[in-house]
Amino acid sequence: MGRWVTVPSGTESRRVTIHDVARAAGVSRQTVSRALNDKGEIDDSTKQRVLEAARTLGYRPSRFARGLVRQDTISVGLVIPDLLNPFFTEVAAAALEAARARGWHVLVYDTADSAQEELGTLQVIASQVDAVVGYFSRTESEIEQWTRGLPVVLIDRGEDAERFSSIRIDGRDGVRAAVSHLVQAGHRRIGMLDHAARAEPSVRHAWFADALTACGLGDGPVCRAEQSVEGGERALENLLTQHPDVTAVFAFNDVIAIGALRAARRTGRLVPRDLAVIGFDGVTLGTLVEPPLSSVALDIRRLGALAVEQAARLLTGDSPLAPDDLVARAELRLRGST
Repeated sequence: MGRWVTVPSGTESRRVTIHDVARAAGVSRQTVSRALNDKGEIDDSTKQRVLEAARTLGYRPSRFARGLVRQDTISVGLVIPDLLNPFFTEVAAAALEAARARGWHVLVYDTADSAQEELGTLQVIASQVDAVVGYFSRTESEIEQWTRGLPVVLIDRGEDAERFSSIRIDGRDGVRAAVSHLVQAGHRRIGMLDHAARAEPSVRHAWFADALTACGLGDGPVCRAEQSVEGGERALENLLTQHPDVTAVFAFNDVIAIGALRAARRTGRLVPRDLAVIGFDGVTLGTLVEPPLSSVALDIRRLGALAVEQAARLLTGDSPLAPDDLVARAELRLRGST
């Protein structure tokens, strides 16, 4: 007589875990582990039911879960788009700290913000690590194709992450607080320096536009900037040439904002008297420039720690953190540039 196995909904679009097999077979996670490791503590009919559930779901135990590697030999691939950007350097440092606390080895891949380099990384990473954490612009199908069932945790993927865990950045309230602060300081013409990496406006621009509306202001002028200090300089000069009435600027990130500070100084504008500047990210570098940079700041250590924690749970088959727990929120930190 055939055995029927109930397949949990949603497992087609994400990596199958030991909990999915347990639910499908109607047993505990410990029983699944015993069956898969051919332990003798369970009867044969239960073992066969578990094995059939695993086959039906396409479950692939990690090397860690099968006990083929020790805790101190786990290797995690950390994929970073640009280690020259201090924000990504701080994210990497936070992830390394969290992984080191677990005794893990970390292989860092810098894709140089290049789609081709990212693809090359994907093509080699599966054979070198036990889990993958980091930033990807490729589709989830492509990531899944090359990571071959490895636990994957994406960082700042946005709302389109469906197959993999994703650490989400929520800066909506922080950006609204930044714009509100500028309005209360008397600014009515507030511009934005958005990124130029993609054709469409960023999510941070949407937060900025919503904040302007909430404060009773119309659309603010936007100029696109390369994500570098030099890019911020050029973008601010272009913005002020086209819109000389702008008295405050919100930048996509702190690096662009620091470029805006330099351009303001070069054009004879005093910050914050003539031009207020607020960045986003909260990198340490922003506290070292003059004047110190106000920023909608993330808890960058939490960002890296969350990614490693989720990877650990996926490796062991423990219950993963829920989406609502995988959020890094940003808050306004006021300094001398406003």
